[in-house]
Amino acid sequence: MNREVEIGLPPALAADEGVIREMLARETGLAVSLLTYRLLRRSLDARGRQPLIRLRCQVFPFRDNPGQPSFQAPWRDVSGGPAIIIVGSGPAGYFAALQALCSGLRPIVLERGKDVRSRRRDLKAIMQAGQVDPDSNYCFGEGGAGTYSDGKLYTRSHKRGSTETILEWLVHHGAQPDILLEAHPHIGSNKLPVIVSQIRETIFRHGGEVHFGERVTGLEMRRKTLTGVSTASGKTWEGQAVVLATGHSARDIHHLLHAGGITLALKPFALGLRVEHPQPLIDSMQYGREGRPEGLPAASYRLATQVGKRGVFSFCMCPGGLIVPAATAPGEVVVNGMSMSRRDSPFANSGMVVAVDEYDLEACGHTGVFAGQTFQQETERKMFQAAGGGKEAPAQRLTDFLDGNLGSSLPPSSYIPGLIPAPLHKLLPPFVSASLREGLRDFGRKMKGFHTGEALLVAAESRTSSPVRIPRNPETGMHPDCPGLFPCGEGAGYAGGILSAAMDGRNTMVAVHRYVLENGTK
Repeated sequence: MNREVEIGLPPALAADEGVIREMLARETGLAVSLLTYRLLRRSLDARGRQPLIRLRCQVFPFRDNPGQPSFQAPWRDVSGGPAIIIVGSGPAGYFAALQALCSGLRPIVLERGKDVRSRRRDLKAIMQAGQVDPDSNYCFGEGGAGTYSDGKLYTRSHKRGSTETILEWLVHHGAQPDILLEAHPHIGSNKLPVIVSQIRETIFRHGGEVHFGERVTGLEMRRKTLTGVSTASGKTWEGQAVVLATGHSARDIHHLLHAGGITLALKPFALGLRVEHPQPLIDSMQYGREGRPEGLPAASYRLATQVGKRGVFSFCMCPGGLIVPAATAPGEVVVNGMSMSRRDSPFANSGMVVAVDEYDLEACGHTGVFAGQTFQQETERKMFQAAGGGKEAPAQRLTDFLDGNLGSSLPPSSYIPGLIPAPLHKLLPPFVSASLREGLRDFGRKMKGFHTGEALLVAAESRTSSPVRIPRNPETGMHPDCPGLFPCGEGAGYAGGILSAAMDGRNTMVAVHRYVLENGTK
């Protein structure tokens, strides 16, 4: 007998082994003393008046228990293998490198920023003095934007394949095994740096390379095929192919490709601001009572609505989290959210953004492939000026935004660099402001208590995804008019978050392997 069973338990009992075994015995008819089980999935069900933890289990009689499957590392020594240049060490780049180790290809990862430990000093400079290093910040550096911005591992897109391998590889490199079970797994920004550095060590140990401080400034072409890149250090890096995994904020790479005659495309994206509430307020809204029930995590939410034909939605919700500065150049204000593994901050924040497409950009006077980038930059620079040109960010109470009032005071916030009161309803592009106002009103109807003077809006949440797509052939994974170029991840417009970017990196390296086999080593 081998049977899957789902049970629901009050949060305070969901870790009680005896209670779990009794319920499984009742469901299967096996005696408690004769059964064993394997936990497959754990999820929170807060739809009813009493929240439940739902457990999906595989139940066996003792004699049939196969035991826990053991992880078999798939990587092999690639010291003498064909070199593949990977630009970027975010989840797309690093998981492309790990997949290369499975395929006998030698990954050479080039990262414009610093290693994950050295990167912390530059984040401190942003927080305390507003000093932005264009190559080392919350977006650039080892691990990419995801390392210091929460570590959520949930994706609604499964067209790239199973997520299990990505999660298993993360656990092998130090993530908690719970991520294999949770319906909405999360690692935390305090845990990710260790995992990222362990992935680097795996690459080194198997013959791959990782180089920091190597910002790409040129493309190396041979017989109309991309074979490598040159970097600001004056070095040239050659390989059998180039995987471009540079992240959603590498604007200079998009301009480099465009200048080299490589086709790019305008891509829809989203722009808005961050909303922050006290976490206890979100808990009470979602759990239906004052005080968080024992055994339950900091509550989260996901909201979406249509204003006319335009989508307004929450993005990257961070329960028990912080708002952080995510600018990649001086003179701009960009904010993002993050959470530590314990999610124990007294605040909850989420992006609240409006879909932006080609017609919106044209109406604002922006055309061409870089119309979205220009629109982003204009908004970010306007927010910088509104905050007085310092390290602070412009902010407004949610209720004042809805009423069209400036307001003169701001509630407490997690944003360490500081906030300046500003009329965000006037500073945001008019169609963004109007759509957000109607969207937030609708969200207030869906979540009673969402509209409160304790809620804060901070701008600008503008780096939700890349506003430029680097085209690729869906069958070969390669750019249609640049042989040897394999775009992947968020910066190419094919992913949105750690998990989807990692999956895209793996799939891209599978395509690279096929390309190398078909064309032979050069």
